Amino acid sequence: MMQLLSGILIPFLGTSLGASGALFMKKNMNLSVQRGLTGFAAGVMVAASVWSLIIPALEQSQDMGRFAFVPVLIGLWLGVAFLLLLDHVVPHMHRNTTETEGQSSHFSRTLMLVLAVALHNLPEGMAVGAVYAGFMSGEAPISAMGAAALSIGIAIQNFPEGAIISMPLRSEGVPRSKAVFYGILSGAVEPVGALLTILAAGIVVPLLPYFLGFAAGAMLYVVAEELIPDMSRGDHSHVGVLLFALGFTMMVILDVALG
Repeated sequence: MMQLLSGILIPFLGTSLGASGALFMKKNMNLSVQRGLTGFAAGVMVAASVWSLIIPALEQSQDMGRFAFVPVLIGLWLGVAFLLLLDHVVPHMHRNTTETEGQSSHFSRTLMLVLAVALHNLPEGMAVGAVYAGFMSGEAPISAMGAAALSIGIAIQNFPEGAIISMPLRSEGVPRSKAVFYGILSGAVEPVGALLTILAAGIVVPLLPYFLGFAAGAMLYVVAEELIPDMSRGDHSHVGVLLFALGFTMMVILDVALG
């Protein structure tokens, strides 16, 4: 049980520690630094989607022979559709823009920035939950260290992300303590999403490949819809691409070395 709880909470801890950086930083992050960290996060999420989610889902479905891809692809597209639905329903606003997305509302800009980050963090929590559900079931080719590798990888990319979350709030005039609180709050959806996914997958164990695919689809949606555009914003630069490759490499090393 402690192993499960620590695995779920490690990514949230990464976000919380990063958000706490707003207590010490006086200025907003340089745009190049933001793009680099965003690219790093994208690389981690893409690698995690493949090595920690899609490949184990395919291996668990191998008794279907040449149709082993079916549960994974169905789950993946359901994950994409779910995030697309949330993107159109939940009022939110991405940083470095004044355009509101989702349903019209009277929410403050600060709240909509927090909601945008919460939408980004939800798939990460679902991914951790799906992997730990697979480990706990004993029916998926996922080891305890493999599940821990995903948690650690997401926590590492959550640390700089936490700062990216809270620092724009500081530039919006939000006090330091509130900026930190909102940053931590945006990461709270991760353990919640993880627990809900574990409960759902535990009830219907044979559907685990669908849950793994679902989490992968949700993460890939966030990467393509938010992270890649953010890391390419502004003047042309290779920073985002290089950090994307670094994040991807780090996640592959963690998954293979610890898995």
